[in-house]
Amino acid sequence: MIYKGVEYTVTAVAPGIWKWQFRIDDRVIAGKTEAKLYLLAVRRVQLRINRERKKRASG
Repeated sequence: MIYKGVEYTVTAVAPGIWKWQFRIDDRVIAGKTEAKLYLLAVRRVQLRINRERKKRASG
């Protein structure tokens, strides 16, 4: 999926556990989140993308 020009993936690992990954410039950022719903996991990744983009813009 793409959010604000950043391509990302969200994959189920176990019930309620989601693995996510995205790339900004040359840096790949990945992790896991706990959420019962897929859309909640997606929203958390989008918020993380926002934080990383803000860091890049200010730093």
